[in-house]
Amino acid sequence: MRMEPLKENISSHKYFMFSGFSELGTRKSFISISFLILFLVSLFANSLLIYVVISKRSLHSPMYILIACMSFVDMSLPLILIPNLLLNVLFNLNGISLSGCLVQMFLIHILGASQSALLVWMSLDRYFAICRPLSYHEHMSLSRFLKFVIPVLIRDVIMVSAVVILAGKVLYCFRNVINHCICEHMALVELGCGSTAINSLVGLLGVFVVTVVDFLCITTSYIIIFHSVLRSGKSSAKALHTCITHIIVMIISLIFVLTAFLAYRMTSLPNAGRVFVSTMYMFLPSCINPIIYGVRTTEIRQNILKMLSSCR
Repeated sequence: MRMEPLKENISSHKYFMFSGFSELGTRKSFISISFLILFLVSLFANSLLIYVVISKRSLHSPMYILIACMSFVDMSLPLILIPNLLLNVLFNLNGISLSGCLVQMFLIHILGASQSALLVWMSLDRYFAICRPLSYHEHMSLSRFLKFVIPVLIRDVIMVSAVVILAGKVLYCFRNVINHCICEHMALVELGCGSTAINSLVGLLGVFVVTVVDFLCITTSYIIIFHSVLRSGKSSAKALHTCITHIIVMIISLIFVLTAFLAYRMTSLPNAGRVFVSTMYMFLPSCINPIIYGVRTTEIRQNILKMLSSCR
């Protein structure tokens, strides 16, 4: 109770500066080249995949629509973050208001949760296609499929909103320099004065409720699918081809997340190196995923090749 009067007299910062790459000096231009290349590759590859799925009626099935949705989410993160990063690196425009930081944080986390949710929905699509083929169209009809979509979306919005709202209630009275190049949750919250245990707890709860639960659902779905295929003696190469593609995408995403998690906690790495690695995990999958789907998904690959050949 004694702390309440003190809180009223504490001024909280409402404007912050990013310092993720400040120690690089003139070498920051090399970082900007990496960001620009990632931005252009992601924009081109994902836009091409989305256009092919939308324009070709033969690809208007749940599996391809989900792949197109994944490309849209993959493309959104670079579109939202990289222009601001380039302004930061090239022109030292590295300031952001607290409200702007919270909006950026919400978008980062909701898009990350959407990627996880899409992998769950893709695994469900493959489960119904392989294990329940006779009722596939019934289960994957819009009205039935929304029963799987809406609860996951509500969960994601609630968890991300809780993380962002709690971050907005923290008093930032120590420093206003964020040791990152984006508004990452703990990078902002660690600047708060007083206890931020509730923020850490809700952040960990969000990781468990979203990431861990989704991973368990995906793993369970593919275990059932593999068991069903092996037991029934179906043509495994054809039945599991798309499943393996989704699994490759999931493994790549997990590798990048794990690498970023470890790099950000390795004190032996320079600060700029930790920030760079922890930032790349959000951007590299947006370049790699559409290439994987474009190469491994036969129908998408054939339509892309036809479209590119007709442009010559």
